[in-house]
Amino acid sequence: MSAQTSPRNKAPARSQTQLRKTSKNAVIPRAIDESVSSEAYRAIDQMREALSAHLTGGLSPASLALALIDWNIHLAAAPGKRLELIDKAIRKSARLSTYLAAAAVDPETPPCIEPLPGDYRFKAQAWSQQPFSSFAQSFLLAQQWWHNATHEVPGVTPHHEDVVSFTARQMLDMLSPSNNPLTNPEVLARTLEAGGTNFVKGFQNWLEDAARTLSGRPPVGTENFTPGEEVAATPGKVIYRNHLIELIQYEPATDKVLAEPVLIVPAWIMKYYILDLSPHNSLVRYLVEKGHTVFCISWRNPTADDRNLTMDDYRKLGVMAALDAINAIVPDRKIHATGYCLGGTLLSIAAAAMAQRNDDRLASLTLFAAQTDFAEPGELALFIDHSQLHFLESMMWNRGYLSSDQMAGAFQLLRSNDLIWSRIVRDYMLGERTTMNDLMAWNADPTRMPYKMHAEYLKRLYLDNELATARFMVEGRPAAMQNVRVPMFVVGTERDHVAPWQSVYKIHQLTDGDLVFVLTSGGHNAGIVSEPGHKGRRYRIAERRQHDPYLDPQEWVEAASAKDGSWWLEWSDWLLERSTKERVAPPSTGAAEKGYAPLEDAPGTYVFQR
Repeated sequence: MSAQTSPRNKAPARSQTQLRKTSKNAVIPRAIDESVSSEAYRAIDQMREALSAHLTGGLSPASLALALIDWNIHLAAAPGKRLELIDKAIRKSARLSTYLAAAAVDPETPPCIEPLPGDYRFKAQAWSQQPFSSFAQSFLLAQQWWHNATHEVPGVTPHHEDVVSFTARQMLDMLSPSNNPLTNPEVLARTLEAGGTNFVKGFQNWLEDAARTLSGRPPVGTENFTPGEEVAATPGKVIYRNHLIELIQYEPATDKVLAEPVLIVPAWIMKYYILDLSPHNSLVRYLVEKGHTVFCISWRNPTADDRNLTMDDYRKLGVMAALDAINAIVPDRKIHATGYCLGGTLLSIAAAAMAQRNDDRLASLTLFAAQTDFAEPGELALFIDHSQLHFLESMMWNRGYLSSDQMAGAFQLLRSNDLIWSRIVRDYMLGERTTMNDLMAWNADPTRMPYKMHAEYLKRLYLDNELATARFMVEGRPAAMQNVRVPMFVVGTERDHVAPWQSVYKIHQLTDGDLVFVLTSGGHNAGIVSEPGHKGRRYRIAERRQHDPYLDPQEWVEAASAKDGSWWLEWSDWLLERSTKERVAPPSTGAAEKGYAPLEDAPGTYVFQR
């Protein structure tokens, strides 16, 4: 009998076939087991990171350690840089000694170093007197030396250089003589004048603030700015609601209106009414009084149950759902779409995706302090690298969202002199309370960020810069800003720590159509809330026509027209020029027959979610 037909040889053959079947049938369960096992291991790491985040305020120790190690190693390997720092230390000591000697003879001796622009800690007259002037001068020279020490160290990664410099600046600010009641002449004078009761009042202020923080209540004075009453008071109706947005349609203020409506997409990091504050500085009210039909998105404040919402959910349930509702109410009319901060970035993505699909519903695109290219996003990038992102993802994975206090802490660190130390001096040492205004009250009314959406936003935009490189995919196709052909009006602000104007300006490199760029005085919020009649407001403006040559930011500043006043008037005129000349009767409020019946008065319900 041949080997092929031998019974002894057949048995193994059957056994191998049986084994193959068993193996084949076991593929899926084994893969599932391995996947579950891997997820379990990853969960351990995420749990550990999430626990660490509570101790570090959400900042990654690994990210800071890597930056410090990079800086230390390269500084140790750079004898020339070390010699330079020694030389600078000797020179600065000599400058200080010369100043002190001269000031001892002539108290009117000019200082040997001036504070940086925007640093107002030593502006009071008392700081020009001895010994306080010597305290301030010593601090400013030390601050300058540390800037030299943390910059231009050969071989240090630019991001690590920024992190080390920022860390050094935070440590120095803690030691500023303005923060010490024994070296601050203003605090000493107030103490003598008030007999020490300023510290008693300051302690009472601290107790009140601590109690409000622990109980989750907003700061003192915010109760005077309730949405729907003092702020967010422009009349209107909520005409559409889904899980993520309420869409507000504002009542007309004129007998005839411009045919093309305006849609405002605010950032979802804060409540929408930054653009509808008090009646005198409400951009929404200003537009309505100019004859525009205005719609505005009010975002939901997400909870842990919304952890899996994505950026595409925000695009579809936010921008696209709002456009559909407006089309139903104002049919056959194009829309002037306007986005602010993150809302502007999302609107840009939506506009690029619409252009890819030949969706021509937009009449124009306006962006307020909104980035589309994140190659140079400013100081906020200090908190965003792969290590920090892993840390944030773990914290959000545990909670289901990024908390509002976490975001507020990051923004406060970027402006610690203005938002942390000056408040400590004023409220707790001088015993004063700064009068709350509408913008401050709005700033104390934040929202949360869903886990999946925020992680995706940071990775795809800040780390990978997908939108600027036409790699941001929407429904399987790239959303490329190069495809957006509608006229654009883009606003940057001079002192923006969230979206630096030079970063906002990069949109000139992403599109070649007609574009008006405005650079306005103020910061990320105050520069946008720039109502007519506001004292001290100024701006620069220039229009780039299709195929005009590119100007870098400094060239643009030199070429742009400088003007005093509010840029709102420029934007209003720009919208007017791109609207149908003949005005029409105001549209109905909502469209009940199409499923967009008025639900309730503005500002709706989402704005009150805590």
